[in-house]
Amino acid sequence: MPSLESPQLAQARELLDRPLLDLVFEAARVHRAHHDPSRIQRSRLLSIKTGGCPENCAYCSQSAHHDAGGKQTTRLDRASVLAEARRARSEGAQRFCMGAAWRGAEDGPEFDAVLELIGAVKELGLETCATLGMLTPDQARRLRGAGLDYYNHNLDTGESHYAAVVTTRTYAERLATLEAARGAGLALCCGGIIGLGESTEQRAELLATLAAMDPPPESIPINRLVAVPGTPLGDQPPAQWDEILRVIAAARILMPRSVLRLSAGRGELSEEAQALCFLAGAGSIFVGERLLTTPGTDADDDARLLKKLGLER
Repeated sequence: MPSLESPQLAQARELLDRPLLDLVFEAARVHRAHHDPSRIQRSRLLSIKTGGCPENCAYCSQSAHHDAGGKQTTRLDRASVLAEARRARSEGAQRFCMGAAWRGAEDGPEFDAVLELIGAVKELGLETCATLGMLTPDQARRLRGAGLDYYNHNLDTGESHYAAVVTTRTYAERLATLEAARGAGLALCCGGIIGLGESTEQRAELLATLAAMDPPPESIPINRLVAVPGTPLGDQPPAQWDEILRVIAAARILMPRSVLRLSAGRGELSEEAQALCFLAGAGSIFVGERLLTTPGTDADDDARLLKKLGLER
């Protein structure tokens, strides 16, 4: 957890406490100084192995600890994954992300198959991203050698709130995997979820932890909790649009060069709320009807919104 004297934590607190329009105005200025505001990077996310995860993340339908109606599946075959990757490319995605519901990647045939998939997707001309749970430094090096560009491993929330969300792994273990990925030369995709019952202070902790990384993650997903019945957070009320906007704007100012991704829960935000998030610094979205096991967005709706906002240039 960032110390009480951490300059990043002090700045995050101050930003999250600003009047919202003042915060968005400053974030938009920073965004335009470091990014092309007319561009939105698009990624597609596919679950290549769903359910049966031994972790007990309170928000996740894939946990074996919860009765959320999901069932465990075997890893998708190569042909199915590549068909989805080609579809993503044809629909305008620049990056293809593959997720497996593992506590950690285990050496052996399953991991070797994922390495092969990464190489095959890379050959299609797409950027590659994977989220496979915890990694060893050697596994991270093998992923990089296979052609992986980004490794996703979210911190979810501030460290002081973490044990209220997950108890089967520690914050330190999450950070160790991020260090292994960074040490192997992988770009990091790391962010959190808003609406887990955390306080504003704990949101500041999350942002400060990300900002203190050297360098901060290249890609930062900001997710809005999609409450899934049967999970411990299944009855959690959704975070309000202004809470998401405030976190995105603060993240933009704290981490000017990172690409901020408006991720899970985007489909439940109004067009107006999404537009404000793009103005405040969100420069990336997931496209497609599913994000692992939660609803995504309609491609035609996305195209209309981006065209309306002048973001399809």
